[in-house]
Amino acid sequence: MTFEALADHIGRYTAAGKKLFTSSSFQSHSLVLLHMLSRIDRTIPVYFINTGYHFPETIRFRDEITRQFGLNTIDLKSEVPKFMQRDAEGKLLFTSDPDHCCYLNKTQPMDGVLREHDVWINGVRADQSAVRAAMKVEQPAPYGKLRFHPMLDWTAKMIWEYQKEFNLPKHPLEAQGYISIGCEPCTRRLDANMQEREARWYGLKKVECGLHTELVSK
Repeated sequence: MTFEALADHIGRYTAAGKKLFTSSSFQSHSLVLLHMLSRIDRTIPVYFINTGYHFPETIRFRDEITRQFGLNTIDLKSEVPKFMQRDAEGKLLFTSDPDHCCYLNKTQPMDGVLREHDVWINGVRADQSAVRAAMKVEQPAPYGKLRFHPMLDWTAKMIWEYQKEFNLPKHPLEAQGYISIGCEPCTRRLDANMQEREARWYGLKKVECGLHTELVSK
């Protein structure tokens, strides 16, 4: 979707009285959508899911981009304290049950945000995973809400070209070989023979945290 088409969609949602929000992990590829939104409407809230497990570099980068783009960034945290996020042996859940860890720290907090808004502007791309390739630009979400995926048809090359055109900064960990960056315990450097999302939850049969599998109407 072009910038003009994105602006048109947002204009129509706003004119219809819809309450909009977006979410971002503040990775390098995420900045294209954030930059376009900052050119259209900086009042749209940007929710950053702060799991408590992010790299320090990600937190600093989030703050830098928020200032540079003039974003309305909101920290979103789990209501379940970390001492309650342990298994029967007392280990933190990311070591034994990463799906439930993602649910408590990502999906459940975002579920509450979704309830309070009408349209979730989401930056998923079809070339990132099979789950995302099956999505549509506008897709129903729970509670009668709408997921809006303006970046769905963008490719890595298109992202790179936009980054170059507008001289967007890059996440500092990219220079160290990190491409898909999430929580520190569940993220590794990308090897030459790996696809982008394989750097997350490496060695597990898991490529999604739940935001794009559970917060979608079936």
